[in-house]
This record gives sequence, structure tokens and C-alpha cells, in this order.
Amino acid sequence: MSADQKSGSEKPRISRRIAAIAESATLAVDAKAKALKAAGKPVIGFGAGEPDFPTPDYIVDAAIAAAKNVANHRYTPSPGLPELREAIVVKTKRDSGYEVTADQVLVTNGGKQAVYQSFATILDPGDEVILPSPFWTTYPEAIKLAGGVSVEVFADESQNYLVSVEQLQKALTPKTKALLFCSPSNPTGSVYSPEQVKAIGEWALKNNIWVITDEIYEHLLYDGATAPSICVAVPALADRTIIINGVAKTYAMTGWRVGWMIGPKDVIKAATNLQSHLSSNVSNVSQRAAIAAVAGDLSAVHKMGEAFDRRRKLIVGLLNEIPGITCPTPTGAFYVYPSVKGVLGKSIRGKVPTTSAELATLILEEAEVAAVPGEAFGPSGYLRFSYATSDADIVEGIARVKKLLSEAV
Repeated sequence: MSADQKSGSEKPRISRRIAAIAESATLAVDAKAKALKAAGKPVIGFGAGEPDFPTPDYIVDAAIAAAKNVANHRYTPSPGLPELREAIVVKTKRDSGYEVTADQVLVTNGGKQAVYQSFATILDPGDEVILPSPFWTTYPEAIKLAGGVSVEVFADESQNYLVSVEQLQKALTPKTKALLFCSPSNPTGSVYSPEQVKAIGEWALKNNIWVITDEIYEHLLYDGATAPSICVAVPALADRTIIINGVAKTYAMTGWRVGWMIGPKDVIKAATNLQSHLSSNVSNVSQRAAIAAVAGDLSAVHKMGEAFDRRRKLIVGLLNEIPGITCPTPTGAFYVYPSVKGVLGKSIRGKVPTTSAELATLILEEAEVAAVPGEAFGPSGYLRFSYATSDADIVEGIARVKKLLSEAV
């Protein structure tokens, strides 16, 4: 074997770019919980962020009809079915008061693809993205894949997990290209007030930076909270804003994989070029189902919201009964994000967890309850519980956690 051949054989099998990506922590926890269930363990999972309700019948019926239509068996335009893009335009005006045109809309394979394509379209290597923390686990990986650098800005429970303009200003550098904004928040369920949204939007406009705003939880609001779109709060920001949205959370359609980007026409055209090579068009059957979802009324959405609200109050009350746990009351999404710092460092059944990751493992092994540790979303010291599950599972699952943690000494 020649020296050149030997050198070639020693090259890494996986590219550095892909090897650097962390597995989705939320999906990993959910997969582990499901595997344990399949093995006969009575695991209760609070990991995955998906509604436990079936997709409403009228949406499923639209998909069945679409599957029988030969036109949907063929390729369709990469940016999305014209009918769906127009429906998203109407829905955006109805729900947000924000007026766009169909050529500002790109339909994607779920919100994750929209996030990835947004960063890939506007970032160059070395560009910085200010990332409020706690953050959804996919954001930093998508930024990294695009060659960008995440600049994390952490707001703890004393701030209700909401960053301030002052914190953002301290993170600003000449390399700052964008701000990631998410309200209602995954993982915390926190919601920025209209005044906070406007202040942050005006700060971004003043500093000439992009805003990528994730509005996927826009309809999951409680206690009178509102979540105005940042482009409505600060209209002049529209030319430097990309909106991420989709049907997954609102209509219990996580498996249908339909999301979208809304942004300036040149950005959407560039992202469409990327998608034309990456994945072509989104499944036509799913797109037809999404038309039925976004064009329909919100009665099914409100019914699910009532159940989430009840579960929210239930899980917050139960968690706050556990010594060492402090759980703020969220006003959006379907997550709670309690601080578990009061439990760390204590002995529990012969083990002394010092991080929330270690505590989450202990809870899974000893109480057979799955939650996602704070390390997946930022600093240690927290757990995320999704309450998009049954009332009975919430009562039983948190009771198990309480029983285990009551042994802490």
C-alpha cells in the first residue's frame, strides 16, 4: 500500500460538520421512554413535545381524499402548493394581523426544516446569532450547520426565563447577524408581553440585525396572555424578519411534517432554491391536509387548549409540592420548566446527582419517569416536562417523582 493510500484510509468516515451535531435530546429521551415501555416497563414520558390528541377528523378526511387524487401522486412546486401558500397568507392575516403575499411563503417539511433553511439562507461562516436561553435544542445545531456561532444569553427563573434588551445589548458584537426569538417558548412556556416584544423588535431594528421568530405555539396561550408577531409590533422590521410556523402543535399534526417560512421575497426565493435540491416538495397529501387545517376554524384548537390549560395548572401545582423544586407558572405552549437546583447535591438512593442530566437519569431509572434535562436547552439545574399527556399520567408520574425526591438527604 502506498503512503497516499494509507493516508487516505485514515481519513475520518464522518465529516467534521456532521460529527459535531448533537442528537436531539428531546427525541432521544422520548425514544428511550418508548423503548422501555416496549420492554414492559411502566414508564411515563414527559419528554416529547407533541399533543396526545388525534389530528381532527376533518383534516384526516381531507388527506384521505387527497390520497385518491392522482394529481397528488406527482411532483408539485418546491415552494408549496399554491392553494396552501394562499391559505397561509389568509391565516397569517387572520391570526396575526400581518399581511404578506404568497411569494413570501415557503412550505417546508416541518418547522425544523424551516429553522435550518432560515439560518442556511442568511448566515455566512462566523456570523453570530444571539440565542436566548433556555432554547429549543435544535436551534444551536442548525446555526452550527450553517457555519454560524451561537451567542447564548441566559435568563433564569427569576426573570421568568425572558431575556431583557439590556442582556441582548451586552451580547451584541460587530459579527452579530441575527436574533432568534421564540414566544411562546419551548422549553419554558414563557411568553413575552407586547411591550417586551416591541422593545426587542425596536432594538433589533436599531442595530440592523435579522430576527428569526418561531411562532409555532402562537395559539397555545393561557391566563389572558397574548403573543403578538414581532413584525406587527415593529412593522419596519419586516424586511429583516423570517417567521417560522407550522401545523404540528396547533392541530396535533406533528407526524404530518408541514411547516413554513415567511420572509422577504429575496430570502424566500433563495431558501426555495435550497429546498429544490434538498427535498423538492413537501408531501402533497400532507399539504392538502394542512390546507384544511389552516383554512378551517379554530374550534378544535380551542378545545385542545382547554385541556392543556387544565393540565398546566395540575402539573404546576404538583411539582411545587416537591421539596427542592420551584416551578414557575407558564402562560404558553405545553411545557413546564422547573428549577431542580434545590435537589442537586443530595443523596437519593445511594446516588448524588450534581447536574440535572444526572437527576433526569436517576428519575428515569428509579421512578420510571422520563423528563428532559436542562443541559439540552442551556445551563444545568432544570428539567422540562411536557404536559401534552393525560391527566392520569401527570398525577401518577409526578407522584412517582415526589416519592423518589422525598428520600433526598
